Amino acid sequence: MKRSKINRIIRTAKDAFAGHGFALPPFAFWSPDDWRAKGPEVSEIPAHGLGWDITDFGLGDFAQHGLTLFTIRNGTPDAVRSGQGKTYCEKLAFMELGQRCPDHHHYVKVEDIINRAGGELVIQLHASDDHGAFTDDALTISVDGVERFIAAGDTVRLTPGESLTLNPGVYHGLWPESAPVMFGEVSVVNDDQADNRFHRPVGRFPKIDEDEPPEHLLIGDYAEYY
Repeated sequence: MKRSKINRIIRTAKDAFAGHGFALPPFAFWSPDDWRAKGPEVSEIPAHGLGWDITDFGLGDFAQHGLTLFTIRNGTPDAVRSGQGKTYCEKLAFMELGQRCPDHHHYVKVEDIINRAGGELVIQLHASDDHGAFTDDALTISVDGVERFIAAGDTVRLTPGESLTLNPGVYHGLWPESAPVMFGEVSVVNDDQADNRFHRPVGRFPKIDEDEPPEHLLIGDYAEYY
């Protein structure tokens, strides 16, 4: 992805979040120069993978296979194993019409996906076997604490304010309908290095063509600037 496009995507997301009345934390707006001036007091941000996360999943078409994420808070896998410290994660996400997040599941993470504002958020669900394949098994799910039974490959449509709980091993692909969607994720600690299984092999983080300077850093940029 070109850095100029990433800059535009972040500007669009900031406007969308602000338009829906969601205030991001101050570090969402730090420039590269701001980061160069920081010391050890901000080390949790890069260490825990907080901040902007823009991906086209290595497919080269952000308009169809793109996702804009901002990780607000996150613990560590060690905290989960010990049961001490920050064992949770919160993210905010934005998707435009026409975009789809590829089918994936998590080995450990339990998460709630919450439609915060905008159009409907459509989530397609499949159970998985030990080899990572889809199965024909029906699923029992929870939408805001209300149990539902759905067939393999069926979709759940969340309107603003509704949420779906996703358990490990449940494949989910998602996309907006009728209007762009701002949605949230509240979960166990997020570990993008070891806890994602995509049904179709994709790249989690983009390769970046530095055609202009970054306006804000992605989580993959911290090592260069901080």
